[in-house]
Amino acid sequence: MTVPLRAPEPITVDVALGARSYQIVIGRATLTSLGQRMAALRPGAKAAIITDATVARHHLAATKAALALGGIGGATVVTVPAGESSKSFGVFEHVCEALVEARIERGDLVVALGGGVVGDLAGFAAATVRRGLDYVQVPTTLLAQVDSSVGGKTAIDSRHGKNLIGAFHQPILVVADTALLDTLPAREFAAGYAEVAKYGLLGDADFFARLETGWREVFAGGPAREQAIATSCRAKAAIVSRDERETGDRALLNLGHTFGHAFEAAAGFSGRLLHGEAISLGMVLAFEFSARRGLLGAAEAERATRHLAAVGLPTHVSSIAGFLPGIDQLMNLIAQDKKVQRGRLTFILVRGIGKAFIAPDVDAADVRAFLAEKLAEQ
Repeated sequence: MTVPLRAPEPITVDVALGARSYQIVIGRATLTSLGQRMAALRPGAKAAIITDATVARHHLAATKAALALGGIGGATVVTVPAGESSKSFGVFEHVCEALVEARIERGDLVVALGGGVVGDLAGFAAATVRRGLDYVQVPTTLLAQVDSSVGGKTAIDSRHGKNLIGAFHQPILVVADTALLDTLPAREFAAGYAEVAKYGLLGDADFFARLETGWREVFAGGPAREQAIATSCRAKAAIVSRDERETGDRALLNLGHTFGHAFEAAAGFSGRLLHGEAISLGMVLAFEFSARRGLLGAAEAERATRHLAAVGLPTHVSSIAGFLPGIDQLMNLIAQDKKVQRGRLTFILVRGIGKAFIAPDVDAADVRAFLAEKLAEQ
């Protein structure tokens, strides 16, 4: 008699936030347990699934079937266009009105089925409709599984910059089914990997060293991928548990984001530069800027750059296709960064791999000169 193969037990990571604590469930085929987990947390709840058109083609049917296994049938489905453009006032209004029209109540659940865009949008809608609905994150991209689905940051974009309008609103559950990543295009997976590498670069030199030698196994899938995702989630969960609302060291999670978001906005939040690609470029610039300030040796900065380049991520401004704005617009975008306090620039800089720190009151003239030099290298 042949014993049927079973998926290994999922890895669970706890996000310890007192009454707002929740679990991240990581592993292949964990989506099938979604409905049962939701029913255990909120017996009798209805559900509304927020997703995008691309994700819906691949994973909506399986998600509805998983809900039905938990006794949650007839879920409302709200589908938005794929891409960063959905993090807008217009799409946000559409999602909110759809939830109200479907009579989703405070005891019900919103399911964010998608990547970072859907997670941010659905989470923000959940934070505001009826003054707050509970929601569940079902991230379908690597970037979302290791970063944006965890920690309760929800937002839409402003014409002045990325994620400037939002709220802190924690999910009650994150189900990260690593099998869903099998449908990702190679470029999307690599972009998500930038956030995996970030956790090593900002605070775990040993993890970064393991990624340098084992990144191919992470890309190939299987246990190495799940372990990398779990390590990333544990790192983020530990920081979020200490500093939920980013009044202290949660800002470390923004390594590369000040530079990266500026270039992402300059590229029009488009396919010219994916979010993870922007973060890769931003981390390289953060390491180079830190080296320029004498905080670490050039060889250490080159090591970080070499790894990101090896996996196919952009590491130079010239990697961005098409026209880029001048230094004035880039500096204006940096001035809109959420870490700016009373007009003073704050950056996440490094003293080495795994040694990030918060640098307040960075001289804007130094940043301008550094970026001008990088733009001139194109």
